[in-house]
Amino acid sequence: MAALFPDGNGCCRLLDAGAGIGSLSAAFLARWRSGRFQFQQVDVEAFELDHELIRHLSGTLASYNHKSDLFVNIREADFIQAAVDSLSGNLFSLPLKGYTHAILNPPYKKINSHSAHRYLLRQVGIETVNLYSAFVALAVALAVPGGHIVAIIPRSFCNGPYYRPFREFIAGRAAIRHLHLFESRNKAFKDDEVLQENIIIRLECGAVQGAVTVSTSTDDTFSDLVMHEHPFDRIVFPGDSEHFIHIPTSPEQSPLELSPAIRYTLDDIGLRVSTGPVVDFRLKTHLRDMPDGDTVPLLYPCHFSEYATMWPLIDSKKPNAVERNADTEKWLYPNGFYCVVRRFSSKEEKRRIVASVVDPKTFGDVPVLGFENHLNLFHENKNGIPEPLAWGMAVFLNTTAVDERFRRFNGHTQVNATDLRMMSYPSREALIGLGEWAMQQEKLSQSVIDEKVGSLT
Repeated sequence: MAALFPDGNGCCRLLDAGAGIGSLSAAFLARWRSGRFQFQQVDVEAFELDHELIRHLSGTLASYNHKSDLFVNIREADFIQAAVDSLSGNLFSLPLKGYTHAILNPPYKKINSHSAHRYLLRQVGIETVNLYSAFVALAVALAVPGGHIVAIIPRSFCNGPYYRPFREFIAGRAAIRHLHLFESRNKAFKDDEVLQENIIIRLECGAVQGAVTVSTSTDDTFSDLVMHEHPFDRIVFPGDSEHFIHIPTSPEQSPLELSPAIRYTLDDIGLRVSTGPVVDFRLKTHLRDMPDGDTVPLLYPCHFSEYATMWPLIDSKKPNAVERNADTEKWLYPNGFYCVVRRFSSKEEKRRIVASVVDPKTFGDVPVLGFENHLNLFHENKNGIPEPLAWGMAVFLNTTAVDERFRRFNGHTQVNATDLRMMSYPSREALIGLGEWAMQQEKLSQSVIDEKVGSLT
C-alpha cells in the first residue's frame, strides 16, 4: 500500500484513520526513511479510539521519530465526528488541516439509517451504509487537490444500489488510479472470516480521470502479482447510471464485450427481474412442510438442480408450501414458466450466477406460486414468460462468459436483482432461439452452452 503512493516532495500531511497499532503509517514512514519519498517533513495525524491500542500506536510511530522532520499527532477521538465538525466549520472543534496523503484500513461495520453517524455524515453530503466507505469519503473530503488516498476495503461498494451515492461522491471528487484485487476471500484475511473479496484502491483527489492500473494476486504474499492498465470505460461503462465499478483481470475483452449481439437491456427484451417476495420468517404461521388443500407451492433454491424443478422435497429442511389466503395473496405469482437465479451461490458452485427454469407442469393445476426471498425471478409484469424464453435466459446466464463478466463488478456471494438488471443480454428473439435449441438437447454441458452462446451474432 505504501508503495502505491507516487514519490513526492515538500511537506507531507499523512492521515491514518482507524490506525490500530500503526502498521500502515509505519510502512509509509519506513518507505520515507529509506529514501523512496523525498519529503522534507512528514506530519502524521492518526485517529484511534481504543485506548489500549494507542499505547502500541505511540510506540510504533516514535520509532521513526529520530530526526526533527517528523511530527506525530495521535487523536483518541471518533474520526467521523472530528471530520464532520471540521468540514462543517464547527467553531468548537479543532480544524483538520488538508491532508496530502491518507493510508487507511478502516473499520467494517454497517451504519444504521437512524444512527448518529448517519446523521453526521449527511451534514457534509455523504450518504453511505458502512463505516469503511464513510472513512474513505471523509478522507477524500479532507484531502487537498492532488492528494492521494490508498485504502484497503471490501469490494462491496463496486456495485449495488446501497453504495451508489458513495460511488457518485467519489467520482465527483477523485480519480481512480489503481485497483488491486485479492482473488481469494479466505487467504489474504484468513483470521477475519471475510466473506467477500477485498481490494486496495488508490485515489487522486481533484484529478482528471484517466487510465486505471489493475493488479491482482491470490493473497497477501503477492507471489503471483499480475498488472495491466485499462481505459476507464472498461472500469465504469459510459452511460451507466449506477456507476458500477468493474475490475477486469485480463487485458483481453470478454466475449460479451466483443459481441454486438449482446447489447440489450431487460426493458428491450420486455422482461423484469425481482427478488422473491416471500420472506419466510414474516409469514411463518402460513408455511407448511408439505402441500395440502389450502396451500400453493413455495419455492426455495433447494427446489432447483441445474435446469430442473424438484417439488415437493420430502426430506427438505425448508417448507414446500404456503397457505393461500388474504395475508399471502399479494406475495404470489401466477403459475407459469419463469427463469430463476439463486441470490447466494454455495461454496461448491463453480459459477456465481446459477439459473434454473420453473416448469409449471411440476405443480399440476395450481393457480399461483410462492417464490422465497433467496431467489431472483425473471417475469413479464409479474406473470410467467414463454417457455423458450425462460430456457434461453437460463442457458445464457449459466455461461462461463456471463459468470466472468459478473465477477468483474461483484465481489461477494450475493446476486442482487439490481445486478441482473444492469447486465446486457441477447435480444428477445435470440434468447427464444437459444431456448428452443436448449429444449431439444439431451444434455446441456458447460462447454456446449458456452460454444452455442459464443456463436450468437
